[in-house]
Amino acid sequence: MVDEKMVGMLDIRLHLPKEWYSAGHIGYSIRPSERRKGYATEALKEALIIANELDISPVIIKCLKINEASRKVILNNGGIFVEEITDDGEENLVFKFD
Repeated sequence: MVDEKMVGMLDIRLHLPKEWYSAGHIGYSIRPSERRKGYATEALKEALIIANELDISPVIIKCLKINEASRKVILNNGGIFVEEITDDGEENLVFKFD
């Protein structure tokens, strides 16, 4: 929320069963009109702090291979590339944070 306006949402999955691996521990989405303002980078930074406080390790996060902006957000927060997977016909990149 910024000035009582929702700019995005974030969720943290406390447990990651094998069938949810491709979803990752953290998911975020920023309103299109608010993108390219640093909100995703800051949201992921805060989510990683919370995940650390909750003893989630390693934190797994993924993005679509074609989503350059999300990949940069993950890398800017220290994400380490793990693998490329195909899920429901979409190519995804999987990263971890130790």
